[in-house]
Amino acid sequence: VQLQASGGGLVQAGGSLRLSCAASGRTGSILYMGWFRQAPGKEREFVARVTWSARTGSRDSTYYGDSVKGRFTISRDNAKNTGYLQMNSLKPEDTAIYYCAVQRSASGLYEYWGQGTLVTVSS
Repeated sequence: VQLQASGGGLVQAGGSLRLSCAASGRTGSILYMGWFRQAPGKEREFVARVTWSARTGSRDSTYYGDSVKGRFTISRDNAKNTGYLQMNSLKPEDTAIYYCAVQRSASGLYEYWGQGTLVTVSS
């Protein structure tokens, strides 16, 4: 599976951005897609996860990190093999490189990662 993240950029605090993650290759094997972020000097942080496959029995389930709940929305379009992260009410502390990743099993291991896209929120 190959992942291509895009949509990052510079935005003012309070603004919005939508990130995309295009998947290719063996997309039929994907169970979950997640977004993570890493700010300079900080550890990688979980942002959100969406169920990709109906095989999981909970196709529309979503989970969010506490710091983004109520502001970010994760979604996916299986027909386009693309996941999205809609980010609203952005704060300077949301500044980070955002990565998408996928799980192909219920183990919790994200096996494949995109290259990352930089989001910068100015105050």
